[in-house]
Amino acid sequence: MKIDGIDKKIIRGLIKDARTPILSIAREAGVSGAAIHQRLRKLEKAKLIDGYQMRINHQSLGYSRTAFIGIYLDTDTLLPSVIKRLKDITEVLECHYTTGNFTIFIKVICKNDQDLMNLLETKIKTIKGVSKIETFLSLNQQIDRQFYI
Repeated sequence: MKIDGIDKKIIRGLIKDARTPILSIAREAGVSGAAIHQRLRKLEKAKLIDGYQMRINHQSLGYSRTAFIGIYLDTDTLLPSVIKRLKDITEVLECHYTTGNFTIFIKVICKNDQDLMNLLETKIKTIKGVSKIETFLSLNQQIDRQFYI
């Protein structure tokens, strides 16, 4: 899909704050609110805009420990069933099927180290097919952004 300067202004405005009023974006782009609505529908239909979402500050809920876990599987044939089980664990925020040492690499949040240890021992290591895990603690997130055009 080909996008122009107005499309970029729309996308940048919404990435910055998805609650930005359409008329505010229209004024900045120098077009009508109706034109912005039409372009938004076009961008959504073309699947350039994948959705709109709010973000919860998990630290304000007491989830201050972020970790990444590399998961080794006995065999890749167990991947679908392991993924299904991981989806049921609310602390798992991301899951990636990867090349390299791990079969799966996940991002989790926990309240503290004890909570993380409990997650590892009772929820992840007990999944059939998980042969080994490696855990990496995040000390501080340095970059957190959407892809920006």
